[in-house]
Amino acid sequence: MTTAKPKLAMYWAASCGGCEISLANIHEAILEVDSHFDFMFCPCLLDTKKADIEALPDKAIALTLFNGALRTTENLEMAELLRRKSQIFVAFGSCSATGGIPALANHHGLHHLLDTVFQTAPALDNADNIIPQVTTAVPEGDLLLPALLPQVLAVHQAVTVDYSMPGCPPEPEQIVAVVRHIASGAALPEAGGLLGCTDRAVCDECPREKRGILTKRLLRPCQAIPEAGWCLLEQGHLCLGNSTRGGCLALCPTVNMHCTGCYGPLDQTSDCGAAALSAMAAAVHPGDTVGKDEAVVQNQLRSALSGVADPLGTFYRYSLAETVTNCRPEVER
Repeated sequence: MTTAKPKLAMYWAASCGGCEISLANIHEAILEVDSHFDFMFCPCLLDTKKADIEALPDKAIALTLFNGALRTTENLEMAELLRRKSQIFVAFGSCSATGGIPALANHHGLHHLLDTVFQTAPALDNADNIIPQVTTAVPEGDLLLPALLPQVLAVHQAVTVDYSMPGCPPEPEQIVAVVRHIASGAALPEAGGLLGCTDRAVCDECPREKRGILTKRLLRPCQAIPEAGWCLLEQGHLCLGNSTRGGCLALCPTVNMHCTGCYGPLDQTSDCGAAALSAMAAAVHPGDTVGKDEAVVQNQLRSALSGVADPLGTFYRYSLAETVTNCRPEVER
C-alpha cells in the first residue's frame, strides 16, 4: 500500500544492534514517528527486501538512519544503495560515525583478526583450522558469504554523509528530538555537522561534585568502588567526561559508570584519543618529582597510569577508523 508520507529507513551494518534497541526505547513516541514518516525499511524490525529498495527512484527515501561501521562488502553495498536512495543520510551511532568498537580490529589487521577468531582463541573447537571463505562448495551448490573489507571504515569514509549522530547508542530522547526537528521542516545545521548532541562536555551535564582535586593515580574499575556524588575522575576512575561531547545527560557517571567517550570529542575535527589523553594528563598528579632519581620518577608515573590497562581501547574505543594510528601493515601468512 502506498502512502503520501515521507519514507524513513534504518539499516544495521557492523554493529551490536544497540542502535535499534535505542530506537525501540522511544516507546510510545514511535507512534509520533509513524505519524510523520512511512517507516518502511529496517531489517531488524520489518520484512522489506533489498529488492524493494533497489526498485525505488533515487532520493525516494526522505531520511535514512544508517548504523554500524563498514566491515564487509555487503555493508559497503548497502551504504552506497541507501545513500543513492536517500535525501538525508545520517551516520547513526558511534560505529557508523567514527568506526566504533569494530574498528579496533584495524590495529592488528585482517589476518590477525581471522587467526584470532578461528584458530588461536581459547577453547576454540576448530581442529581443521577452517577459516570461512567467500565461496565454499557444499553438496547443494556454492555457499556465498560477503567478503571482509581490508579495514573497518566509518561510513563517511565510503559515501557522503549529510549528518552524524553520535552515541553508543544515541539516547532515545535525542532520537525523538532529531526526528521532530526534521519532520517540522525547520532548518538543519550545515551539511557534515552533528545532530543529537551538544557542544558542551559531559562534565557539564554530570551532577557529581567537582572538588578541584587532582588524583594521584588512575584506577581500573575493579580496584575501588566510587564514592557517591563525587567526580569519578577526581577519585582516580578513568572518566572521559571532560573531553567528550554532551547530549547523553551524563547517564553513565550518574550511575557510577565512567564515561568512555562514545559521543566523541568536543571539537569535531580533533583526534579523539589525543583529546582524551590530554584531559587525563591534566587531571593526574603522581606526586612530587623534584630532585628525585629518574628511575624513581618513571616508577611514580608508571604507577599513576597503571589503571590504563589498554590505552588504545581506552582512548580510541570509538574512533580508531578515523585516526593516524588506524592500522598496522598486513603481515602475510
